[in-house]
Amino acid sequence: MKTTLDRKIKVLECIRQGQIGGGESHLLSLVENLDRDRFEPVVLSFTEGPMVDRLKAMGVKTQVIYTERPFDVTKWPAVKDFIQSENVDLVHAHGTRASSNTLWAAKKLGLPLIYTIHGWSFHNDQNPLVRRLRILGERWITSRSAVNIAVSASNRQSGLEQIPKLEAMVINNGIDQQKFSPVRAFKNIREELSIPGGAMVVLFIARFTSHKQPLTLIRAFKEALAVNPDLYLLMVGDGDERAAGIQLVKELGLEDRANLQPFRQDVPDVLAAADIFVLPSLWEGLPIGLLEAMAMGKAVVATRVDGTREVLVDGDNGLMTEPGDIKALAGAILKLSADEALRKSLSNKAIATVQQRFNAAVMTREIENVYSHVIV
Repeated sequence: MKTTLDRKIKVLECIRQGQIGGGESHLLSLVENLDRDRFEPVVLSFTEGPMVDRLKAMGVKTQVIYTERPFDVTKWPAVKDFIQSENVDLVHAHGTRASSNTLWAAKKLGLPLIYTIHGWSFHNDQNPLVRRLRILGERWITSRSAVNIAVSASNRQSGLEQIPKLEAMVINNGIDQQKFSPVRAFKNIREELSIPGGAMVVLFIARFTSHKQPLTLIRAFKEALAVNPDLYLLMVGDGDERAAGIQLVKELGLEDRANLQPFRQDVPDVLAAADIFVLPSLWEGLPIGLLEAMAMGKAVVATRVDGTREVLVDGDNGLMTEPGDIKALAGAILKLSADEALRKSLSNKAIATVQQRFNAAVMTREIENVYSHVIV
């Protein structure tokens, strides 16, 4: 292994896709906050997307080697060639697809690989054979990584339940609290999107995938709207359920009270336009989108699942419902929409939670310590 105490440590940050999701937001925050006197980041993504564009605009060397498959052995030689050409000192893989497609190359080149687990690839609702194969894949990756980082204690615990010999440290996701601050000036997104005056805006910003449950939210919103006609639903994101979401809005007659936007770069501006933020996921590692909304002082509703339970205390800094419970989700939205004092109380507690426990600068310093440890 190389010793690089007399020069910058060159780190390959690897991510599965160029679209923006939790892991991708984490990577962006990490790259933005890295001490550039000590570390030089290079990014490898396995698809194009707005994250890639943003990194390039920041002047960060970013390469795309296209694949949407984990363990895609056909891409491993190209990954190895890229790592070698960049004279990388260590590899930091974010997520299963990234780690499974960089581990072979890192080992061949004698480089340490750090694996950050942004939620496991196995879940209880999967076909038993698929789930078993994914557990075996995660076991293979974690046993060969120099360091495994879980983004929450529950993330580590759910791994231990299936990988008893798992060794993983916990470094919580962090939020840039200057970027996500309610005291900043913001664009008028309500005016831009022609949201009716006086509307109570319910916001969802996440990937349109089954585990984020966008269709469940649309159905819950329909029930809530029947009680409070001032509600308005704004959903921002891309994914394989986006078309189904647009169709469901039409079927339920919500075209005048719901707006589905593709992913946008101006997330703080969008958050500033909202009254209530909702994340109805089936599972979470540690949800960055939720933390961003809380940092912005939004009253939040989220499901009582793994990583989210480490962030929210029901009734204190947010409201929690059970996954898939449409009536409970509608009820929580209605409760917040009718109670300004409750929204304000949750807002204040949410801001304090992020300030005290989920700071991007603190997260980055902890990860930098890991880099320094494995490279010497």
